[in-house]
Amino acid sequence: MKQANKAERLLLAITGVVLFLGLWEALPRFGLVKPMLLPPPSEIPATFWREVQSGAWLSAVQESLKHYVTGLVLGSFLGVALGVLTGMSRVLEDMTNWVVRLLRPIPGLAWVPFAIIWFGVSPAAANFIIIIGVFWINYFAALGAVQAVDRDLIELANAFGHRSPIARLFKVVLPASIQPIMSGLRTGLGQAWMAVVAAELFGVSGLGQRMMQASSLLATDVVVVYMITMAVLYGIVDTSFVLVRDRLLAWKA
Repeated sequence: MKQANKAERLLLAITGVVLFLGLWEALPRFGLVKPMLLPPPSEIPATFWREVQSGAWLSAVQESLKHYVTGLVLGSFLGVALGVLTGMSRVLEDMTNWVVRLLRPIPGLAWVPFAIIWFGVSPAAANFIIIIGVFWINYFAALGAVQAVDRDLIELANAFGHRSPIARLFKVVLPASIQPIMSGLRTGLGQAWMAVVAAELFGVSGLGQRMMQASSLLATDVVVVYMITMAVLYGIVDTSFVLVRDRLLAWKA
């Protein structure tokens, strides 16, 4: 029965994709939308191959992955570290409470002028924007996870002699909060991709810059190629993360 349900759901998913592509193909083919504004999907493979042959696609992917990985790793580490420390210290939470309330509502794009002033039009500026975008997601995920740890577990750890903050961190806090922290990390994977485009729109080489160049020439087929590229790359990263997460959290099953 379960296999039949999985097969039905897979069939429905494939049907949905086929219908979506069919509608997309029909709109420009029947003149409902100008092909210049929305190229049919049947033209995308040829455009993709031209981008690959020119070397532009590989170069853009490599540059964006550098920005993505650097910003994701630093933003995630800083967010989780500060979130865990704040969650474990009432003094630190009180000290940072209003600073967080002041900075959190500011979107990543608002930091672009400062990124350019501080770092120039450079990969460092792009990394900075991505770090900002990823930091808050992981900070609040870690903070909430630590604050939700059962106080009885901490008291039990104290009873067994694990009274130091380091001991409590590794014996109780991290094991008890690792699952929501991992959920925050996964959310940050997608946020980082969105930040990559924003970070590269002002001239830093990568997928975002290539999309802006193509859009300025009304080469919407090229824009679609890079949109699909980002979607596929994110799918690969997210799937890989889920596999690693499930392996790491197998002990909690």
